[in-house]
This record gives sequence, structure tokens and C-alpha cells, in this order.
Amino acid sequence: MPSAPTHTAEEAHLLGTMPVDPMDDIELRSVQLQFPNARGSIVDACEQRRVPTDKGDIHVAIQGDTSKPAIVTYHDLGLNYATSFAGFFNFPLMRGLLENFCVYHVTAPGQEDGAPTLPEDYVYPTMDELAAQLLFVLSHFGLKSVIGFGVGAGANILARFAHGHPDKVGALCLINCVSTQSGWIEWGYQSFNARFLRTKGMTQGVIDYLMWHHFGRNPEERNHDLVQMYRQHFERGVNPTNLAMLINAYIHRNDLHLARTPPGTPGTETAATTLKMPVINITGSLSPHVDDTVTFNGRLDPTNSSWMKISDCAMVLEEQPAKLAEAFRLFLQGEGYATPLSTPASSPCGTKYHTYSSIFFANFREQQLQAAQERERERERERQQQRQLSMRVGNRLRETAINCTTSGSSSNNSTGNTGGNNNDDDNNSQEMDMDLSNGNGNGNRAYVTTTDTAGTLYYGTQTNKIRITENPLPETVSS
Repeated sequence: MPSAPTHTAEEAHLLGTMPVDPMDDIELRSVQLQFPNARGSIVDACEQRRVPTDKGDIHVAIQGDTSKPAIVTYHDLGLNYATSFAGFFNFPLMRGLLENFCVYHVTAPGQEDGAPTLPEDYVYPTMDELAAQLLFVLSHFGLKSVIGFGVGAGANILARFAHGHPDKVGALCLINCVSTQSGWIEWGYQSFNARFLRTKGMTQGVIDYLMWHHFGRNPEERNHDLVQMYRQHFERGVNPTNLAMLINAYIHRNDLHLARTPPGTPGTETAATTLKMPVINITGSLSPHVDDTVTFNGRLDPTNSSWMKISDCAMVLEEQPAKLAEAFRLFLQGEGYATPLSTPASSPCGTKYHTYSSIFFANFREQQLQAAQERERERERERQQQRQLSMRVGNRLRETAINCTTSGSSSNNSTGNTGGNNNDDDNNSQEMDMDLSNGNGNGNRAYVTTTDTAGTLYYGTQTNKIRITENPLPETVSS
């Protein structure tokens, strides 16, 4: 009888995991779930700084090369730069775009991860003071002008800063921006939330309101995992006391005093003006702030602003990052920031690059200039050929005149010596045929030269003679 086959330990293990019946399920024992650390990658890549201001230090995370154009971000309530922008700026399309920019993520006082509780006597800055802190950030990093990118409360802060300092903001991308003061319902809910955060910590009612603020209604139906992640962040990663101070400052905000109509129009405030820089106003179709963005859009100049509502989302950065990234890229490209060239042009935002249209027209102008230069060179060559041809014809005429004059003088002298007085019709002119070589050695006797009794030379055919007024040889003087 043949002996039973022997198997190694690895083969025996593999055979043990294989099903007896081909239709049986295979148990995957060695497979482990791995979750990508996409949010941690941007946090590790950022340089953390503490910038001193008149209201205390604020946290700024720098992402990218500081020699490139600057983008300043500001987060919403209950979030910080990592939880608000890490996922979006780690999106593949944004990673490729941000190779040409440097991003400065600004975090409100006391809102960063692991922030200690602010002192009880600490007076939290108002919304106007939070906007004024950005001046210290620009001065600290030596930035003359920036591109603003804000969400919610951060969008309101950036709009305030742009309204007060229009020369320091080159463009704005604002998401769910509110330009009016808080209404009674918002003020009531947020007042209770701030009180609960100070006394009881992060309660379920506060978490539900924050989830509604960011995701609208029924977010679990759209993305259950994303909702659970943010719920865990609100429960564990937020300092309740510090968040209560930020919420209290947000609900006590004043109106931005923006108006689309120019100052002096009847029925409008004289001090009300609109934002002068290009603005893209974005919201999600399921966001609870759609009406606020419509009101804000009605206060902007339609010639340099646009309103966009992205479908099937409320938190645009997390639910529709591809659409937002494409819109932001096209917005920057329209303002001339998206396409780098070897020779950047000057702009109010540090370094501003040419757009595709400017590249096309620059190439078109260069091609037109080259074509004009080529036409001028062609005309110069034609003029040179004409001059050379006229010189050759003149030389041939002179040579013919010389030969004919010499021959005519000899004929006249010989005739006068032998024939006596020959002043008949044949003596009025002497015609001599001239052979013109055509390159093959064949003579062409169509052209003749003629001299009259006055010594004037003619050149041409019998019916079309050209008068030659210049005679290089002196006339023969009879003795």
C-alpha cells in the first residue's frame, strides 16, 4: 500500500483552512481591517506655531512652502483646523493644487486639540477682535495679502477682516457664511448650549445641536461613519468651557453692514459697502444655512461674486470634497492663481500666476510678431533682388551701348573714306543686331541697338525702342 503523503506545517495549515465542500465558506482568519490615517498625515506635515496677539496667543499650523502665495483658513464652531480641514486638504485634487500655495490654518483661542481650559477671568475676544487677530498673523509671517478660506463662524470672521482690510485679502472662499446678527431662535438655543457647556460639560443636547449645525437633518442616512466620527470628536476632543466662550462670542456678533447698492442711495446706510475682492459663496443643499448664504449673496457685488449650492450634502468639505475642490480650483484659476509659470507676474497677493487665457494670448501675440518679422524679411529680400536685377540690366545696357557705339563709329569712318557722301536714308541710322544668350548657346535676335545722326542710342525691338540718354563714351569729333 502506498504511504500517506507527508505535508509541511505551512501546507497542513493551508489544507486545514480549505473547505471540504467547494460550496462551503472560507474563514479568513489572517485578514485585518486597516483604516487609513488620512487626517493624521496633514497634522504631522504642518508646522505648529504660537502667534502672540493683543488678546493672547493663537495657534497657527503652516502647511507648505512659505515663499508661495498664502491661503488662510478659519474653522467653524466645535472644530479646529485638523477636524475641519485635514480631510479636505488631504484630498488628492487639493494636494496637487496646494503644491503652489502655503496654507496657514488659524485656530480660535482655546479650540485646538488638547487645549487647556482658559482662565475664568479671561475675556474671550469678540468676533471683531478675532478678525483683528489676523493682522498679527499676517505681520508675524510677513504676508502682504492672503486668500481667505472659511467655514461657518470662520467665514464670518474672514468676511469681517476682508471688509475692514480690503487691501490685505486677494480673494475669499466662504462656506455657509452668515452676514447678519443672530436671530431669536439661534440666540436662544446657543445660549442654552453655552450654559450647559460651562456647567455640565458636553451634553447630548449640545451634541445634537452641533450635528444639526454642521450636517443638517438626518445625517445618518447619508454617511453613518462620518457622523459617528464627528460625534466622538464632540464628546471627547472638545474643551467644553472654551467652546462655550466661542459660542457666546458668535451669538453676540453684530451685522457685517454690507450692501450691494453704493453709498448715498436713498434708503441705505451711508457707511454700508460691499466686499471689493472676488468672493465665492458656497453652501450645501441640505445645510440649515442656505437662506443665510442667499442673504449674504444679495449683499455682494454681482460682478465679482458667485453663489454656489452643492447638491446632496450639508457639510460640503466632508460630503462633497471633489466638487468643492474643483470649484475652488476653478475660482483660483479665474483669479490667476492656479497655473504657475516660470516668470510670475506681480499681484496684490504676493505671487500671482498667469491664467490659461493669458498664456494663449501671449503665444498668439508672439506668433503674430514672428509672422510680421518674417514678412518684413521677405519684402527686404524682394527689394534686394530687384536692386540686383536693375543693376544687372543697367550693366548689360551700358555694355551694349559701348559695343554698338564702337561698331557704329568704325562703320561711319569706313563708309566716309570709301563711299564718299552717303547721306541717304540708310545713313540716317545704323542698326545692328545683338545676340542675347539664353543659357543654351542659341542666339535671340529680337533685340537691336540703334544710333541716329545725333549720336543718341536706342535699345529694344524694332517697334518698341528704349532711349538711352547716358552715353559712357564721348561722341566722335570729326576733323
